[in-house]
Amino acid sequence: MKYAIFGDIHGNLEAFQAVLEHAAQQGCSDHVCVGDIVGYGANPRECLDLVRKMGCPVVKGNHDEEAVLETSLEGLNPLARQAMEWTRAQLDPDDRAFLKSLKLVRQVRDFTIVHATLDTPGSWTYVINKFDAMASFSYQFTQLCFYGHTHTPRIYVKGDMVEPIDAMSVKLEMGRKYFINIGSTGQPRDGDWRASYAIYDAPSQEVVIHRIEYDIDTAQDKILEAGLPEMLAHRLSVGK
Repeated sequence: MKYAIFGDIHGNLEAFQAVLEHAAQQGCSDHVCVGDIVGYGANPRECLDLVRKMGCPVVKGNHDEEAVLETSLEGLNPLARQAMEWTRAQLDPDDRAFLKSLKLVRQVRDFTIVHATLDTPGSWTYVINKFDAMASFSYQFTQLCFYGHTHTPRIYVKGDMVEPIDAMSVKLEMGRKYFINIGSTGQPRDGDWRASYAIYDAPSQEVVIHRIEYDIDTAQDKILEAGLPEMLAHRLSVGK
């Protein structure tokens, strides 16, 4: 089985469609989402529809949670607040019910998925170094776990100690655990504008993170036409 693992779609339909097309070309038989389907981009409902139609395993991201709360958005930065106010207004009752139903952590076959961290998944903390990864490894009961949230692809390996791997692919080895950030499909923040997702080839025990070009001009135009902040369109082209 080949799994396409994606997340942090953030309402970017063009990026999401490009990833799904590429995954189909690679022979992926299954799909998995590590959360944050909505937020920032101009097509939250369309992205939700695609995920729901696939019927794939999904975990909740912080934007997915924020989109269905009725609490104030004062704690968010101005850019995120404007985007979330707009996103909340787009969702219908079925969209909200789906997002509310999502779990924070799930096991899929022989691997785990989470949006942020395994130690405190609902606190939405970030794994940005090996010391952060150590805390999640303590709660990882499968050899492999995929996550997102930072919008930056990264592979951490735990053997005798925890270390990052300076590569975008890895062959799983017995006796080691892997905590892998698959990057962001809809809003990368590592300086590369291309959509990011991973393929896990279960028979060969290999994970590869792919970067895919997409129709970024259309995605940006939609953001501007929706009246969302111009910066949300600009940052797509710089990957920040």
